Amino acid sequence: MKMVIAIVQDQDSQNLSDVLTKNDFRTTKLASTGGFLRAGNTTFLCGVDDTRVDELLTLINKNCGNREQLVTPVTPMGGNADAYIPYPVEVEIGGATVFVLPVEQFHQF
Repeated sequence: MKMVIAIVQDQDSQNLSDVLTKNDFRTTKLASTGGFLRAGNTTFLCGVDDTRVDELLTLINKNCGNREQLVTPVTPMGGNADAYIPYPVEVEIGGATVFVLPVEQFHQF
């Protein structure tokens, strides 16, 4: 058994949740915040049999797409903010960050 932890953008969260439910994957959703853009994310926790890990990873990959977005950098701390002129920067966002961990024991009460 494996524990799959998938961190996805909020924009992809509902669609991924629907697809996982449709394909009989049980998940727990947690609201989370990214450190880089400080944008909303959703973290999915999913206990999966070893034989279904690849299927789950494929569904995550197909439903969490990358896209480009303009963001304005945060004002630097400790510097002179009067001389700082923030220019929008184009960054790639989306996709998913996925961790697959072995599960030593599983109990359901």
